[in-house]
Amino acid sequence: MTILNTKFKKAPVVLIGLLVMAGFLAGFKMAQNMAIEKEDIKAAQKILDLDFDDQEIAQMLPNINRNLRGLKELHQYSIDNSVPPALWFKPQKGTRPIPTKQERIQWELPKNVKLPENKNDLAFYTVAELSVLIKERKITSVELTEFFIGRLRKHDDSLKAVISITEERAMAQARRADDLLKNGTYLGPLHGIPYGAKDLMSVPDYKTTWGAGPYKEQNRGSELATVVKKLDEAGAVLIAKLTLGALAMGDVWYGGTTKNPWNLKQGSSGSSAGSASSTSAGLVPFALGTETLGSIVSPSTRNGVTGLRPTFGRVSRAGAMALSWSMDKIGPITRNAFDCALVFDVIRGEDDIDLTVEDHPFNYIGKVDLSKLKVGYLKSYFERNRPNQKANDDKSLEVLRSLGADLQPVEWVSDLPFPAMQAILSAEASAAFDALTRSDRDTLLVRQSAGAWPNLFRSARFTSAVDYINANRVRHEVVQKVNALMEDYDVIITPSFGGSQLLTTNLTGHPCVVLKNGYNQNGGPTSISFIGNLFDEATILAVARAYQEATDFDEQHPPGFIN
Repeated sequence: MTILNTKFKKAPVVLIGLLVMAGFLAGFKMAQNMAIEKEDIKAAQKILDLDFDDQEIAQMLPNINRNLRGLKELHQYSIDNSVPPALWFKPQKGTRPIPTKQERIQWELPKNVKLPENKNDLAFYTVAELSVLIKERKITSVELTEFFIGRLRKHDDSLKAVISITEERAMAQARRADDLLKNGTYLGPLHGIPYGAKDLMSVPDYKTTWGAGPYKEQNRGSELATVVKKLDEAGAVLIAKLTLGALAMGDVWYGGTTKNPWNLKQGSSGSSAGSASSTSAGLVPFALGTETLGSIVSPSTRNGVTGLRPTFGRVSRAGAMALSWSMDKIGPITRNAFDCALVFDVIRGEDDIDLTVEDHPFNYIGKVDLSKLKVGYLKSYFERNRPNQKANDDKSLEVLRSLGADLQPVEWVSDLPFPAMQAILSAEASAAFDALTRSDRDTLLVRQSAGAWPNLFRSARFTSAVDYINANRVRHEVVQKVNALMEDYDVIITPSFGGSQLLTTNLTGHPCVVLKNGYNQNGGPTSISFIGNLFDEATILAVARAYQEATDFDEQHPPGFIN
């Protein structure tokens, strides 16, 4: 109205009439060329749980068709996977104070570490032990790198855990690490330590395949994942890019199925399949994995290793494949909780690229008195009859009590529309791989079942934007509820797959340490999980370390890979 009054207030009435008529004719022409008709809307209502009457549908049709034309333009616009949405998820922090000052960490690495008589025993030394050997120049990074590259080549035929051995880059890094040490420069506990990274993290000069057939020759150019850059700066040596289930689901990739070293007839679970399998089998001292909904917890359980899923917003995802911008997290997979702390301290922190990341202190104390902590356990989850698992979980609680923990029974948040919130992941993943679906190249993925990505990407197209936003509004309430529960506790103990906690904590962004707590009747590892407050990885890692020092599960390795 303002435009008409200012720009056309002196225009002849006939001109205004012509403009009105032109608008009417344009609307009439648009109505005559509608791609979407009344019956289409009626059918679509069933999918979206709507119930508009005929008059309402008739009124909507011009708008819906206009929107369709705009969407067609959007679909023609190329958006790289690295481009995030303009809306960021940051979990609200609750009332528990977060430290503001970074204290100097006293790592207290082991003393009197000796080279083994049998060199093959190096395969299962911890990062902390290898760190001492390198710092004291009992072994060089070049020797250690060559040793682990040899392990990768020897065992990968049986495990199918490796996509690329980054030998040229690794040897250059190892030589640099040795030269720095000779000249008196020591970069810290990861100086000269070989490791592997899940192959959704970009590294120049090497393929970044995402484990998926359509991308198996993909090169991301000069893109370098921030976590790899941070590890470079800490002197660590990337020796391999490791398998993942295609596009971060499961353990099936374009080259086959990554195996569990405890049982080669079984897949290693996923999607950090190669990271967990390689660490478990002693092919790398540690690896980087990612989790959106169980992709560190599940393979760490299956392969009997220790995994840390950090708080959402603790570790930059820049340079890593996006599956779900509001749920993806990067964390270490190691032999024990102490090694997790060593690696996490290097990879955490801002990079000014991933804007979800916040820089908070990591005041790791190493040793902890459990009697001075408030420790809860999810009582009803422990009481459920879970074959092959319940006895191990109950023994884990006994160990914690013996360490001084006063375990308080708590109940997890419930009575929430969790299936709707799981649609957040599928909707974001469908957006991340919209072009793959529209090009029909999703048929190049190995898995084509109802529960595999191609079908899930298609199905997610029918989640409305309104429902996606409302699911995130409920998610806000879930974060508040979990914060209210965690407010009274430093750590909560839970069966790793108990009830809804795995989905819940991945939605809320709370950190978790998963570690081996025994074996099932088939000889496969089982696990337990420690959940912490937002940005308090230090406490749960210290509790996990105390548990591991009171047991020996973390020192037991797949028998077929000792040599």
